[in-house]
Amino acid sequence: MADIIDVKVPDIGDFSEVEVIEVLVRSGDQVREEDSLITVESDKASMEIPASSSGTVEELRIRVGDKVSQGDVILTLSPAADRSEPEVETAPASQPSQDTGKAKEPPFEAPPISELAGTDEAPMQGPRPSPTAHIDRERFRKAHASPAVRRFARELGVDLGNVSGTGPKGRILKPDVQEHVKRVMASGGGGLSVDEVPQIDFSAFGEVETRPLTRINKLTGRKTHRNWVRVPHVTQFDQADITELESFRKSLDAEYGDKGIKVTILSFLIKALVSALKEFPHFNSSLDPTQENLILKHYYHIGVAVDTTRGLVVPIVRDADRKSLVEVAAELMQLSARAREDKLSPGDMQGGSFTISSLGGLGGTAFTPIINAPEVAILGVSRASMQPVYQDGAFVPRLILPLSLSYDHRVIDGADGTRFTTFLSSLLSDTRRMLL
Repeated sequence: MADIIDVKVPDIGDFSEVEVIEVLVRSGDQVREEDSLITVESDKASMEIPASSSGTVEELRIRVGDKVSQGDVILTLSPAADRSEPEVETAPASQPSQDTGKAKEPPFEAPPISELAGTDEAPMQGPRPSPTAHIDRERFRKAHASPAVRRFARELGVDLGNVSGTGPKGRILKPDVQEHVKRVMASGGGGLSVDEVPQIDFSAFGEVETRPLTRINKLTGRKTHRNWVRVPHVTQFDQADITELESFRKSLDAEYGDKGIKVTILSFLIKALVSALKEFPHFNSSLDPTQENLILKHYYHIGVAVDTTRGLVVPIVRDADRKSLVEVAAELMQLSARAREDKLSPGDMQGGSFTISSLGGLGGTAFTPIINAPEVAILGVSRASMQPVYQDGAFVPRLILPLSLSYDHRVIDGADGTRFTTFLSSLLSDTRRMLL
């Protein structure tokens, strides 16, 4: 009979006297090398201790609640008669068990989920990058999973830090890894694998009511979610002094009020935007489907987000560069009325080159608008407020308009984002500049 082996706690890093929270085997169990024997937990992480050899468990030396350190005996093991027997997990069913004398091939490594999730690119030539290159090693190490599951996750390129476990005490099982892969593939995650939002029975905490989302809410939600995930957003915040502009606007409002035309700050914003887009043409563009070329647009169709009882819609003021300020104001009134009456046609909301999202009528000081892709930028406008501004040795009251410019960082860098808002602010601060 082979000698009995003492299986000891290996080097577990800078941990000592860690608590045993699970014993995963019993006397008489058959274990293989790398099978999990116990789970220990420190104040920072939990980890599983694997078997150092294959064999039969003769005697357990620890139990749940015990404190162990490196070198403590976990159990005694009667060695297996033949340790060279191949593991079931790595041996294909069709492969003969006998040794043919040929060198064994390494186990197949599947590409990571980020590669499986769909790409139009041609296969790379040369060596394939490691499927575990993108894995956060620290999170992977702290994940509550057995060595066999860890090996399975590495083969699929899955970061266990993103997987929710359904086993005892949240342990990650092989089916959990498989379900995670299915969810990522179904969502077209492209490597953006995150935990699912937990499903909670809110009625357990109090009275609830369920209301269906409107059709517009659903469409807007899908589109904004896609744009937020697919487009690298950066938001530049700025302010414009619109004291003189507001005085001019009120005079025009009084002049054209009898004609049923309300001249709003939004009308001035559209005209100022046209001038800014002509100065910075790449803000009035879109990436082509290959994302390697920029399509510069020589038209200025400005979308305006309108809040309705059914959700957010974005009608388009077409050819804003060819219309006067008053004509833009009149068209804005018509589009807003049709939007609130649910009378916009699909053509009214297609072909925009740049979008404004104005919350000035509601309040707020700043926000991060989501780009209306395939456009590359969007301007957010909050409520103007009177603020003290230091001029000529004294503080004077000035009407300040907050601006929030979100842009696609693949096309626009921070310096140009700042130049754009600075230029736009100068136009709004002095409307005469729009004539230049």
